[in-house]
Amino acid sequence: MVTDVSKDKTEVGNYFISNYPPFSFWNRESLPSITEAFETPSTSVEPMGLYLHIPFCRKRCKFCYFRVYTDVQAKAIQDYVDTLAHEVAMIAEKPAVQGREFRFVYFGGGTPSFLSERQLLGLVDKLRTSIRWDNADEVTFECEPGTLSQPKLEAIKEIGVTRLSLGVENFDDAVLEENGRAHKSKEIFRAWDWIQETGFKQINIDLIAGMIGETTENWEACIKRTIDLSPDSVTIYQLELPYNTRYSKSLTVLGQEIDVAPWSLKRQWLNYAYDELLANGYEISSAYTLRKKSTNQVKFLYRDNLWHGSDLLCAGVASFGHLSGVHYQNIDGLEEYQAAVAENRLPLNRALVVSPEESLIRQMILQMKLGRLDAGYFRSKFGREIFTDFRQPFEDLVSRELARIDGDKFTLTREGFLRVDSLLPAFFKPEHQGNRYT
Repeated sequence: MVTDVSKDKTEVGNYFISNYPPFSFWNRESLPSITEAFETPSTSVEPMGLYLHIPFCRKRCKFCYFRVYTDVQAKAIQDYVDTLAHEVAMIAEKPAVQGREFRFVYFGGGTPSFLSERQLLGLVDKLRTSIRWDNADEVTFECEPGTLSQPKLEAIKEIGVTRLSLGVENFDDAVLEENGRAHKSKEIFRAWDWIQETGFKQINIDLIAGMIGETTENWEACIKRTIDLSPDSVTIYQLELPYNTRYSKSLTVLGQEIDVAPWSLKRQWLNYAYDELLANGYEISSAYTLRKKSTNQVKFLYRDNLWHGSDLLCAGVASFGHLSGVHYQNIDGLEEYQAAVAENRLPLNRALVVSPEESLIRQMILQMKLGRLDAGYFRSKFGREIFTDFRQPFEDLVSRELARIDGDKFTLTREGFLRVDSLLPAFFKPEHQGNRYT
């Protein structure tokens, strides 16, 4: 289920909306459609991106719901790296991909920086035998502070990374420990010095409002330290409890009590972060991101392309992608994933053909996270009048002072920004409302 934040209490379920239709509607019966999409030359004029999933971590965070593996030996990691490169080589040969350039690339996880310099450079060397991203507008790489070294950062820059995202989450050691983070605060500052020395086009810091053990005093200190570091951009998420996290299992299976901050308090903390960052030279880029106003180089091309309908090819265990109007996910078990690739099969697990109506809704709700919509965009691309066709949910947002509409322009208010994900299910098709999201 999508979390009902009207209850204020943080309960088990998904709050963050990252795609549409909900993942629970994707199925194996639709796999022939994604196979056909790969085998059909693309006529799309949309940019194309690549997501590479590195599923290894030093520890599994207690709030993590991604497919990750810990305590993995070097040989197993190398086997995975080789499998990933093999999968990408197969993808590159498909008619839908040939002749198209990757305009954005994202190394996600897990922890991409868990790879050693040798493993990382070896992976990229193998990838470059089948694909290139020399002309990509953005290459993003996620890092965990404790996995970084000066040589590794130089290797990351060498492979063409333009945007480095550092998973800080919090600066307090007790909070980091309670939530299962692998790093400590000293590793953040040590890594930061190396990052500054290495030099990247854009450096982002990730924070989470509402981690277990968080206090208002601690949160305010985190924002101050972030401002002192002065990253190009800051991403702030509100802690949620999806079903397959350690915290969620403690609540639902073991019946343990966990002191999770209510949504109203998390919104209060996020609002404080907005105010402080805005007062120190940042501007709001989306409900979760703020960027420095002083440079026009701070962009989020991966996000913006995806939210406007670009194709995204995925590689790696359990990774998600979409191509030519079909959403798909890879096999979500490591051994099964590697076995499929070893047999020269794309490791596809489930898929969903997205209707024009669903594509419109997807782009509309994701772009709403930017705090603004242009009805003219949807009129031109879909031939639809969104303020008429979705009159009731739009009027509801305006009546609750969560948004304003002026002609073709829709704008979220500050309160709308703070709770935007809770507003999106109202725009889902009826059959997609009230169902589990994942």
